[in-house]
Amino acid sequence: LVLLYIFLFYLIHSKVHFLHIIPFFSIPVVWTLTNVIHNLAMYVFLHTVKGTPFETPDQGKARLLTHWEQMDYGLQFTSSRKFLSISPIVLYLLASFYTKYDAAHFLINTASLLSVLLPKLPQFHGVRVFGINKY
Repeated sequence: LVLLYIFLFYLIHSKVHFLHIIPFFSIPVVWTLTNVIHNLAMYVFLHTVKGTPFETPDQGKARLLTHWEQMDYGLQFTSSRKFLSISPIVLYLLASFYTKYDAAHFLINTASLLSVLLPKLPQFHGVRVFGINKY
């Protein structure tokens, strides 16, 4: 899981970094784009998509749960959950460093981090804020 995740991150960053050839994309913009794209993909795949792509023996109980809620049978603070919680924080720190803590980039990166980190908290397990993604 870790090697696949690092490979996919490198692939995303290299494709976004390719945009640095365009004159108006600076290094801070490239790192902010990498952070936002990563967190958006993580939010969609872990916290929005529900159910399983195959038949499961739980008789449809997983159809109302996101992938994050199904991971490790709902146990909190397992090694895979810790890794998937720490990786956006590390990316946020890298993006903040390379943007030299510019206020606009800092706000965008912080909002992006919070949007993917808050749903991972145990207090939000099974919670649908404002009824979004209830069914």
